[in-house]
Amino acid sequence: MAEHPLIKKLQEKFGDGITGYCLEAIDPWIEVAPEALVDVCRYLKEEPSLQFNMLNCITAVDYYEPDPKKAAKASFEPHLELIYHLWSIPNKRSLVLKVKLPRWKEDQVGQLPEVPSVSGVWRTALWHEREVYDLSGVRFVGHPDLRRILLPEDWEGHPLRKDYQFPVEYHGIRCQ
Repeated sequence: MAEHPLIKKLQEKFGDGITGYCLEAIDPWIEVAPEALVDVCRYLKEEPSLQFNMLNCITAVDYYEPDPKKAAKASFEPHLELIYHLWSIPNKRSLVLKVKLPRWKEDQVGQLPEVPSVSGVWRTALWHEREVYDLSGVRFVGHPDLRRILLPEDWEGHPLRKDYQFPVEYHGIRCQ
C-alpha cells in the first residue's frame, strides 16, 4: 500500500483499479485500469478535498516501433496510452491520469481499442474524446456523438498512429 494520502485513499476505494503512480514527476500521474476510469474520474471531481473540476485535455501516445530492428530493442510492448490532464481550480493543483490500452481490440488489427467515455464527468471530454478518436483511433464507449472532428468522415485510418500510411490521393486530389 502507498504512503501518499491520495494514493492510499484511491487504492482503498478502487483497489486494482489503480495500477501505478508517480507523484514525484513534474506532472504527477496515476495509472488507472480502463474499467475503473469513470469511477475514479467522478471521485476525483466530486471529492470535496480534491475537486479536480477541469479536464484540460486528453492525449493518446502510440507506443509502437515500426522498424523491426528498433522494435527488438524497445523496452516496451506496443500499446496506446491515454493521458488525461486534470486541474483543480479551487486547490490550484494538477494531476495526470494514464490509461494503458492495447493497440488493437483483442489483437485484431483494425479493431479500435475501447475505453469508457468520461464525457458524463466533464463536458469538455465531448470534444477531446472526438479528437483522440479521430487522430489516434480509440473508441470511447458511451460517448453520445463519437465521430471525426478534424478529418472528413470518409477519411481512412488515424494519422497519429505510428503505422499510419498517408494516402497518395483523396477524392482525386494528390496528397503527396
